[in-house]
Amino acid sequence: MISQRPRFDAVCFDCDSTLTSIEGIDELAERAGCKAEIAVLTEAAMNGKIPLEEVYAKRLNIVHPERAALAWLAERYADEIVSGAAETIATLRRHGKTVYVITGGLLQAVAEFARSLGFSPGQVHAVKVYFDGAGTYQGFDASSPLCRSNGKATICRKLAVRHGNVALVGDGLTDLAARAGGAYVVGYGGVAHREVMLQEADCYIASPSLTATLPALLTEEERSRS
Repeated sequence: MISQRPRFDAVCFDCDSTLTSIEGIDELAERAGCKAEIAVLTEAAMNGKIPLEEVYAKRLNIVHPERAALAWLAERYADEIVSGAAETIATLRRHGKTVYVITGGLLQAVAEFARSLGFSPGQVHAVKVYFDGAGTYQGFDASSPLCRSNGKATICRKLAVRHGNVALVGDGLTDLAARAGGAYVVGYGGVAHREVMLQEADCYIASPSLTATLPALLTEEERSRS
Protein backbone atom coordinates (compact mmCIF):
# COMPACT_ATOMS: atom_id res chain seq x y z
CA MET A 1 0.00 0.00 0.00
CA ILE A 2 1.27 3.49 -0.86
CA SER A 3 0.64 6.05 1.86
CA GLN A 4 0.12 9.77 1.31
CA ARG A 5 3.26 11.41 -0.02
CA PRO A 6 4.35 14.60 -1.81
CA ARG A 7 5.99 15.02 -5.17
CA PHE A 8 9.65 14.11 -4.75
CA ASP A 9 12.49 16.30 -5.97
CA ALA A 10 15.26 13.79 -5.21
CA VAL A 11 15.20 10.00 -5.01
CA CYS A 12 17.89 7.98 -3.27
CA PHE A 13 18.68 4.29 -3.56
CA ASP A 14 20.53 1.93 -1.30
CA CYS A 15 22.99 -0.23 -3.24
CA ASP A 16 23.28 -3.74 -1.80
CA SER A 17 20.09 -5.83 -2.07
CA THR A 18 18.41 -2.86 -3.78
CA LEU A 19 20.23 -1.81 -6.97
CA THR A 20 22.15 -5.07 -6.97
CA SER A 21 21.05 -8.44 -5.64
CA ILE A 22 24.18 -9.08 -3.58
CA GLU A 23 25.60 -7.81 -0.28
CA GLY A 24 29.05 -6.48 -1.08
CA ILE A 25 30.69 -7.22 2.27
CA ASP A 26 29.44 -10.82 2.10
CA GLU A 27 30.87 -11.21 -1.41
CA LEU A 28 34.22 -9.87 -0.22
CA ALA A 29 34.07 -12.22 2.75
CA GLU A 30 33.46 -15.22 0.50
CA ARG A 31 36.43 -14.19 -1.62
CA ALA A 32 38.52 -13.98 1.56
CA GLY A 33 37.24 -17.30 2.93
CA CYS A 34 35.27 -15.93 5.90
CA LYS A 35 31.73 -15.61 4.52
CA ALA A 36 29.86 -17.46 7.28
CA GLU A 37 31.30 -15.28 10.02
CA ILE A 38 30.56 -12.04 8.15
CA ALA A 39 27.07 -13.00 6.91
CA VAL A 40 25.83 -13.45 10.47
CA LEU A 41 26.99 -9.95 11.39
CA THR A 42 25.54 -8.39 8.21
CA GLU A 43 22.11 -9.95 8.68
CA ALA A 44 22.00 -8.97 12.35
CA ALA A 45 22.83 -5.35 11.48
CA MET A 46 20.28 -5.18 8.63
CA ASN A 47 17.52 -6.48 10.91
CA GLY A 48 18.42 -4.17 13.78
CA LYS A 49 19.67 -6.85 16.16
CA ILE A 50 23.11 -5.21 16.34
CA PRO A 51 23.78 -1.49 15.68
CA LEU A 52 25.73 -0.98 12.46
CA GLU A 53 28.46 0.91 14.30
CA GLU A 54 29.19 -2.20 16.37
CA VAL A 55 29.90 -4.37 13.32
CA TYR A 56 31.24 -2.00 10.66
CA ALA A 57 34.92 -1.93 11.63
CA LYS A 58 34.79 -5.51 12.86
CA ARG A 59 33.70 -6.86 9.47
CA LEU A 60 36.34 -4.90 7.56
CA ASN A 61 39.08 -5.92 9.96
CA ILE A 62 38.16 -9.56 9.34
CA VAL A 63 37.82 -9.26 5.56
CA HIS A 64 40.75 -6.86 5.06
CA PRO A 65 39.75 -6.05 1.44
CA GLU A 66 42.53 -5.09 -0.97
CA ARG A 67 42.16 -2.55 -3.77
CA ALA A 68 41.89 -5.37 -6.31
CA ALA A 69 39.04 -6.92 -4.34
CA LEU A 70 36.99 -3.71 -4.62
CA ALA A 71 37.53 -3.58 -8.39
CA TRP A 72 36.32 -7.18 -8.50
CA LEU A 73 33.30 -6.27 -6.36
CA ALA A 74 32.31 -3.45 -8.73
CA GLU A 75 32.09 -6.04 -11.51
CA ARG A 76 30.04 -8.37 -9.30
CA TYR A 77 27.62 -5.52 -8.56
CA ALA A 78 27.13 -4.92 -12.27
CA ASP A 79 26.73 -8.64 -13.02
CA GLU A 80 24.02 -8.92 -10.35
CA ILE A 81 22.13 -5.70 -11.07
CA VAL A 82 18.48 -5.92 -10.02
CA SER A 83 15.91 -6.25 -12.79
CA GLY A 84 14.54 -2.88 -13.85
CA ALA A 85 17.18 -0.82 -12.00
CA ALA A 86 18.48 1.02 -15.06
CA GLU A 87 14.96 1.62 -16.38
CA THR A 88 13.77 2.94 -13.01
CA ILE A 89 16.66 5.38 -12.70
CA ALA A 90 16.23 6.57 -16.29
CA THR A 91 12.50 7.14 -15.74
CA LEU A 92 13.10 9.20 -12.61
CA ARG A 93 15.67 11.35 -14.37
CA ARG A 94 13.32 11.86 -17.29
CA HIS A 95 10.82 13.31 -14.82
CA GLY A 96 13.41 15.74 -13.50
CA LYS A 97 14.36 13.92 -10.31
CA THR A 98 17.91 14.11 -9.02
CA VAL A 99 18.92 10.54 -8.19
CA TYR A 100 21.48 9.46 -5.60
CA VAL A 101 23.03 6.31 -4.19
CA ILE A 102 23.33 6.32 -0.39
CA THR A 103 24.92 3.25 1.15
CA GLY A 104 27.14 2.01 3.89
CA GLY A 105 28.98 0.08 1.17
CA LEU A 106 32.55 0.74 0.12
CA LEU A 107 32.96 3.81 -2.06
CA GLN A 108 35.46 2.56 -4.60
CA ALA A 109 33.28 -0.41 -5.57
CA VAL A 110 29.93 1.37 -5.33
CA ALA A 111 31.05 4.43 -7.31
CA GLU A 112 32.36 2.33 -10.20
CA PHE A 113 29.10 0.37 -10.37
CA ALA A 114 27.04 3.56 -10.06
CA ARG A 115 29.03 5.16 -12.88
CA SER A 116 27.68 2.49 -15.22
CA LEU A 117 24.17 3.70 -14.30
CA GLY A 118 25.01 7.33 -15.08
CA PHE A 119 25.72 8.58 -11.55
CA SER A 120 28.37 11.26 -11.14
CA PRO A 121 30.81 10.98 -8.19
CA GLY A 122 28.89 13.68 -6.31
CA GLN A 123 25.71 11.61 -6.49
CA VAL A 124 27.25 8.64 -4.68
CA HIS A 125 27.46 8.62 -0.88
CA ALA A 126 29.41 5.65 0.50
CA VAL A 127 32.36 4.90 2.78
CA LYS A 128 35.86 5.43 1.44
CA VAL A 129 38.48 2.73 2.01
CA TYR A 130 42.18 3.49 2.37
CA PHE A 131 45.07 1.48 0.89
CA ASP A 132 48.84 1.69 0.91
CA GLY A 133 50.89 1.92 -2.27
CA ALA A 134 50.70 -1.84 -2.78
CA GLY A 135 46.88 -1.82 -2.57
CA THR A 136 46.75 -3.37 0.89
CA TYR A 137 43.85 -2.42 3.16
CA GLN A 138 44.70 0.35 5.64
CA GLY A 139 41.31 1.24 7.08
CA PHE A 140 38.21 3.25 6.21
CA ASP A 141 36.78 6.72 6.71
CA ALA A 142 35.47 6.35 10.24
CA SER A 143 34.17 9.93 10.14
CA SER A 144 31.54 9.01 7.53
CA PRO A 145 27.99 9.09 8.94
CA LEU A 146 27.27 6.00 6.82
CA CYS A 147 29.27 3.86 9.25
CA ARG A 148 26.50 4.46 11.78
CA SER A 149 22.88 3.34 12.07
CA ASN A 150 21.45 6.84 11.58
CA GLY A 151 23.84 7.90 8.82
CA LYS A 152 21.31 7.91 6.01
CA ALA A 153 19.18 10.36 7.98
CA THR A 154 22.15 12.73 8.09
CA ILE A 155 22.65 12.55 4.32
CA CYS A 156 18.94 12.84 3.50
CA ARG A 157 18.58 15.86 5.76
CA LYS A 158 21.26 17.67 3.75
CA LEU A 159 19.70 16.62 0.44
CA ALA A 160 16.30 17.88 1.57
CA VAL A 161 17.80 21.32 2.19
CA ARG A 162 19.30 21.28 -1.30
CA HIS A 163 16.40 19.79 -3.24
CA GLY A 164 13.15 19.70 -1.27
CA ASN A 165 11.18 16.48 -0.78
CA VAL A 166 13.33 13.32 -0.71
CA ALA A 167 12.47 9.63 -1.01
CA LEU A 168 14.77 6.72 -0.25
CA VAL A 169 14.44 3.14 -1.52
CA GLY A 170 16.16 0.42 0.48
CA ASP A 171 15.89 -2.97 2.10
CA GLY A 172 17.10 -2.66 5.69
CA LEU A 173 16.89 -0.88 9.01
CA THR A 174 19.55 1.70 8.14
CA ASP A 175 17.30 2.77 5.25
CA LEU A 176 14.31 3.07 7.55
CA ALA A 177 16.37 5.43 9.72
CA ALA A 178 16.39 7.94 6.84
CA ARG A 179 12.88 8.92 7.87
CA ALA A 180 14.44 10.88 10.74
CA GLY A 181 16.11 12.99 8.05
CA GLY A 182 12.76 13.77 6.42
CA ALA A 183 12.84 11.06 3.75
CA TYR A 184 9.83 9.08 2.59
CA VAL A 185 11.03 5.48 2.86
CA VAL A 186 10.11 2.87 0.26
CA GLY A 187 10.91 -0.57 1.61
CA TYR A 188 12.20 -2.80 -1.17
CA GLY A 189 11.82 -6.53 -0.59
CA GLY A 190 12.49 -7.78 -4.11
CA VAL A 191 15.84 -9.24 -3.06
CA ALA A 192 15.65 -9.66 0.71
CA HIS A 193 12.42 -9.60 2.70
CA ARG A 194 12.81 -7.96 6.09
CA GLU A 195 9.77 -7.89 8.33
CA VAL A 196 10.76 -4.57 9.90
CA MET A 197 10.55 -2.90 6.48
CA LEU A 198 7.18 -4.45 5.71
CA GLN A 199 5.81 -3.19 9.01
CA GLU A 200 7.43 0.24 9.30
CA ALA A 201 8.38 1.64 5.87
CA ASP A 202 6.05 4.26 4.37
CA CYS A 203 5.29 1.70 1.68
CA TYR A 204 6.66 -1.74 0.84
CA ILE A 205 7.37 -3.24 -2.59
CA ALA A 206 7.99 -6.98 -2.86
CA SER A 207 8.34 -7.26 -6.64
CA PRO A 208 11.69 -8.53 -7.97
CA SER A 209 11.69 -5.67 -10.49
CA LEU A 210 12.70 -2.26 -9.21
CA THR A 211 10.25 -0.65 -11.67
CA ALA A 212 7.52 -1.61 -9.21
CA THR A 213 8.74 1.24 -6.99
CA LEU A 214 7.81 3.88 -9.59
CA PRO A 215 4.16 4.26 -8.49
CA ALA A 216 5.49 5.20 -5.05
CA LEU A 217 8.07 7.62 -6.42
CA LEU A 218 6.02 9.43 -9.07
CA THR A 219 2.68 11.20 -8.75
CA GLU A 220 -0.26 10.07 -10.86
CA GLU A 221 0.21 13.16 -13.03
CA GLU A 222 3.87 12.30 -13.60
CA ARG A 223 3.06 8.70 -14.46
CA SER A 224 0.44 9.84 -16.94
CA ARG A 225 3.21 11.67 -18.79
CA SER A 226 5.59 8.67 -18.83
